[in-house]
Amino acid sequence: MTTRFAVLGCGRIGKMHAEMLARQVPGASVSVVFDVVEAAAQAVGADIGARVATSLADAVTADDVDAVAICTSTDTHVDAMVAAAEAGKAIFCEKPISLDIVEVDRGLAAVAAARVALQIGFNRRYDPSHKAVADAVKDGAVGDVHLVNIISRDPGPPPIEYIKVSGGIFNDMTIHDFDMARYVTGSDVVEVYAKGAVRVDPAIGEAGDVDTAVVLLTHANGVLTTIDNSRRAAYGYDQRVEAFGSKGMAASNNHHDFNAVVATDQGFRQPPLQNFFLERYSRSYLDQWAAFLAYVTAGVGAESPASGADGRAPLVIGKAALRSMQENRPVAIREIDAQENQS
Repeated sequence: MTTRFAVLGCGRIGKMHAEMLARQVPGASVSVVFDVVEAAAQAVGADIGARVATSLADAVTADDVDAVAICTSTDTHVDAMVAAAEAGKAIFCEKPISLDIVEVDRGLAAVAAARVALQIGFNRRYDPSHKAVADAVKDGAVGDVHLVNIISRDPGPPPIEYIKVSGGIFNDMTIHDFDMARYVTGSDVVEVYAKGAVRVDPAIGEAGDVDTAVVLLTHANGVLTTIDNSRRAAYGYDQRVEAFGSKGMAASNNHHDFNAVVATDQGFRQPPLQNFFLERYSRSYLDQWAAFLAYVTAGVGAESPASGADGRAPLVIGKAALRSMQENRPVAIREIDAQENQS
């Protein structure tokens, strides 16, 4: 059986997903694409042989569409999710669902009412190296887990105009690490303590954000997770995860352009790190789609590989991190939840 997709959003990430689904993912095809920028949709549609929808409604209600990939701008995700749910389509939604928890809950309520499949695009769960760390924890190989350390540093900051609308470092960048912390430990976060600084570019501070951050998470099972973020690592895209426990540790190390080490009397030399997320995590995107197809094929009642609740939790953690940084104190997750419930 082939799962036929409508891809909503034809920017960088939408174009990548459309090309993968059309050419690299067994059991998937793309029937239709849509973007508010018609030229972008026309270009992607012509490239992969998909028709261009005239509207979002036209795309999600098409008879030759079984599933919808939401790759539009963050502020439009929930409207697209609701439309797809009401049309009875399986849904893949890029992260974050929204920057507004009330909007997230509106989208998740529509999905629950329609009883359709929903998977959130936390692709790093499917990176073979990171997954091996999570599996070692789950299988008990490292024993009783004490600490998880996550290092996530970009090779360079995004444009300032993007910084201004990104929702801040915790929603834009650290959100992946918040998800990874829950994924690796298998435990929810109960408290957050965050510190941030502007160490890379003063313009980022002027835009109201930080470019350097350290976050300490306390999990319900007692595990402590540290997250270390920077918008610019001079040596490349730095992505590492370590779980330390009573029996040992499991670690996911960086990926280089190729695996070679030259050792001389001058020391050791290695190739550069892979440039950025499209190179470093290319395999994870394909494995993510394989997981989605297996989930959809399993039918109603199957457990999502990255559920709506998994999509909501990092946003709440991010709000707690921002408040912690601003008020210089630990913030309990229940404090944020109580505030959201009053909204």
